[in-house]
Amino acid sequence: MAVTLEEGEVRRGGPPWTLADLGVIGNCQFSAHVRRDGAIVWCCLPRFDSQPVFGALLDEAGGRFSIRPAGGEPGVQRYLRNTNVLETRFDTPDGAFRIIDFAPRFYQHERTFRPTKIVRMVEPLSGTPRLRVRCDPVLGWSKARPLQESGSHHLSFHGYSAELRLTTNAPLSYLDDEPFALSRRHDFVLSWGAPVEEPLEALCERFLRETVRYWQTWVKHCDVPTIYQEEVLRSALALKLHCFEDTGAIVAALTTSIPESPGSGRTWDYRYCWLRDAYYALGAFRLLGHYEEREQFLHFLLNIASSSPALELAPLYRIDGRQDLEERIEGGWAGYGREGPVRVGNAAAAHQQHDVFGEMVLALTPLFLDARFREQVTPQVLELVARLARRAIELAGQPDAGIWEFRSEWRPQTFSSLMCWAAADRMGRIAEVHRPGDAAEFALAARRIREEILARATDPSRGCLVADYGGTEVDAALLQAVTLRFLSPEDPQALATVRAVRADLERDGWLRRYRTNDGFGVPSVAFSLCTFWLVEALPRLGLEQEARAVMDGVSAIRSPLGLLSEDLDPGDGSMWGNFPQAYSHVGMIHAAFAAAPRWSEFGS
Repeated sequence: MAVTLEEGEVRRGGPPWTLADLGVIGNCQFSAHVRRDGAIVWCCLPRFDSQPVFGALLDEAGGRFSIRPAGGEPGVQRYLRNTNVLETRFDTPDGAFRIIDFAPRFYQHERTFRPTKIVRMVEPLSGTPRLRVRCDPVLGWSKARPLQESGSHHLSFHGYSAELRLTTNAPLSYLDDEPFALSRRHDFVLSWGAPVEEPLEALCERFLRETVRYWQTWVKHCDVPTIYQEEVLRSALALKLHCFEDTGAIVAALTTSIPESPGSGRTWDYRYCWLRDAYYALGAFRLLGHYEEREQFLHFLLNIASSSPALELAPLYRIDGRQDLEERIEGGWAGYGREGPVRVGNAAAAHQQHDVFGEMVLALTPLFLDARFREQVTPQVLELVARLARRAIELAGQPDAGIWEFRSEWRPQTFSSLMCWAAADRMGRIAEVHRPGDAAEFALAARRIREEILARATDPSRGCLVADYGGTEVDAALLQAVTLRFLSPEDPQALATVRAVRADLERDGWLRRYRTNDGFGVPSVAFSLCTFWLVEALPRLGLEQEARAVMDGVSAIRSPLGLLSEDLDPGDGSMWGNFPQAYSHVGMIHAAFAAAPRWSEFGS
């Protein structure tokens, strides 16, 4: 017998639904979270960082677009193979049906067509299932309901900056949440802006066919490792949904305010572009063999740099490059599982995080060392990278909020200085090819920063790096000292650092970020990316089998759809934090390529 939950019923020990019950659709313009009860519970329109149109993920009264069995049975979700098209199937005593959800994306007139539209196709599979439909949007954070107006075959919702219209071939009389029999396919298209003006059924079939073809072709152009291929492809598809194609920005996550752990108060708005995250994401796209994202992000970075002649870069920006990110709490929202507060904006935008300069240099380095990008090596871009590197050199060793964005007292963070070293080191290599007269300057700076880190951020008793100058604690970001070759594989300090990180931070095969009080207490859950960093570092030290053992353990704990959150409780495998998280999927891709045997070992 199927176990069902009425709307709002709370599961024992947690919220009504978990992150594992969510699928995500999108088209690089906007996204939507579809729960396996058939409800769209999170969607911001017309773009990722807009106000919510559906927000039930953060408050039961926050609006939803629900298509569900009359009896409330939960469905089973899957993605159509190698796509971001989501299928939710329901089996009820009266029959079975499925919902196909997607955001159209495909090539048209030699450009990507990505309209701000959600397509929902509801199809009976057996019997005569009975279902309920209700489209109940909200006017953003106010939670007020828009004025609703009925047409011949549509519902219009007024009060937004553009028209929100639901066009359907289902009887409008059935859209009031009353049960009705599904005897044939019904289509629903929710449009922001331009409404549907052509025959609906043919349009939905064409949109579905072309969108499936787009994603499957995109996947065919992905490079894959020898093993962990399904995990990499799903991570690639999820990561692509975080790209805002209009400007080239890459958002950290598609949600706000999902807590990092129960009762933590760590509820942040991640619907923005962190420069650091974008660097790691570009590295993942490079491994996958996709380069358009790097070109698009270069234009985004050039736009930001041109607005700050002194290169006073913020850690994060809106997806259009603006910096109006003042953090506020929306007091009328209960939060995910009533775990508030709900935050909009992010105070980290006002932080100093010196590592971003190194990550920007690393993100752009391939343009200068890869022959395929020679036409993009303009004097302006070369000068930008040199300025970024010099800025990093100036800031090495200075106190900052660091990669973990501490809201307590700032100290000189080892990872920040490590990335400043990386900026000087990579710029030295670029200069050898493109500016030979400057090569010695950057090589000398890299050597000086390295010596300072080793002198001020080493624990003499354990022979490992530590998280901040003069400290004794480690953090997981130190693993990057191995991956970036700051510590060579032959250096005993490399293995000592990896072993210290595992000894202090590992729990049930997963790593926490650190074990210090950051102003909100000591983190209790694992930060997904950190474990992938460990997998990536181990092969550098010749520990391939150890890396695969960690990777196999990680791969065993995922959502049914292969989506990854920011955090994970190793004790019960529950996911926490904003979802899905670009950082986590980036980590999965990097780790899989690092841990997998080479294709040559398979006779290829």
